[in-house]
Order: sequence, then C-alpha cells, then structure tokens
Amino acid sequence: MSNNANSKQYLIYGGIVVLIIAIAWVIFSGGNSSKKAVTQNVQTQQQQPVQKSAAVSTPEDQYPMAPDFELPDLNGKNIKLSDFRGKVVFLNFWATWCPPCKREIPGFINLVNKYGKDGFVVLGVAVDPREFDKVKPFAERIGINYPVVYDKKGVSQLYGGIRSIPTTFVINRQGKVVGQIIGSRPEQTFEGIIKSLL
Repeated sequence: MSNNANSKQYLIYGGIVVLIIAIAWVIFSGGNSSKKAVTQNVQTQQQQPVQKSAAVSTPEDQYPMAPDFELPDLNGKNIKLSDFRGKVVFLNFWATWCPPCKREIPGFINLVNKYGKDGFVVLGVAVDPREFDKVKPFAERIGINYPVVYDKKGVSQLYGGIRSIPTTFVINRQGKVVGQIIGSRPEQTFEGIIKSLL
C-alpha cells in the first residue's frame, strides 16, 4: 500500500513540474514572438535580390520597420537611423580587418556620388570595438563619403544579430527593411537595388 501511495505521489509531483515548465515556456516564448517575426521576415528576403518587381508585388505592410538607434560618428556626433527617413539606406555592418568589407567600400563611394542627390545614403556601422581606433584613419585614407558610426551599443542585435560581415540591410524610403545582403556584392548589383527603390 505504501509503495502504491508513493507512486501516486510521485506522479502528482511530476505532473505539477511538467505543468509549471509548460506555463513558463508559453510565457517566455510569447514575449519573444515579435522579435522572431521581424528576424524571420528579414531573413526570408536575404536569398532574393531586391528588384523592382519584388518591391511592387510585396505589400508594404509585409516589411518590418527598421529598428531605430543612435550612435556616435567618427567625430563624436550622435547620428540616428531615423535621421535618414525618406531616403533609401544601405545599413552596412563592417570592420576594418574584413577584406570583403573593404572590397565593397569603393563601390559604395561611387554609388553615393552617383545617387546621393536622389536620396540614397550608406550608413556604415563599425562593429569591432577592438578596431575602433583604426576606423577614422581608414575612412579618411580611402575617402569614405558617407556617415560611419561606432556600434558601441550592440545595435546589430536589433537586427537579429550579425553572423558574418559585411552584412547590409536595405531600407526603403518609408524606413522598412526590404532586404538583407550577406557578404560583398559587385557595385552593379547594389546599383540595381538602388534604382528599384529610388
């Protein structure tokens, strides 16, 4: 009898533990659902280049708003992403030690020269704090003509985390993320994207 009573008692305790775990899982996974939705929506775009037909065929409300942030630029002035609302923005996460990052920068410089007057901007986000002292001399040496900020707040986490650099988020004039490009691309590829959104 006592063994049978003990078995029932263990079953009851086990059921309570399972119930508590299930409730905790529902509470914590529900809190992260909006972040997951934004990340998944952005990631679905990364395999397809942003073209005019894609931008037209996808309803505007399907794209997530780009999370806003404020970071210091190379001269210590704070810059917000929302300062560029109304422009097409390439939000480019990079580092000075990254060869593919450095390879695509001359193309960005050319594209800013060509389309900056039409409402295109690149916002460079330097991600490696160990290299922050090298960013300004590097930018001056190669003639970067667009704003560069230091990611001192882990802004990349707002965009689902950056797994490799360069990573560029394409943001339309309404401030929505319409594409993600992982790795460097030829200047012509970037130009096609810009033309489709201007």
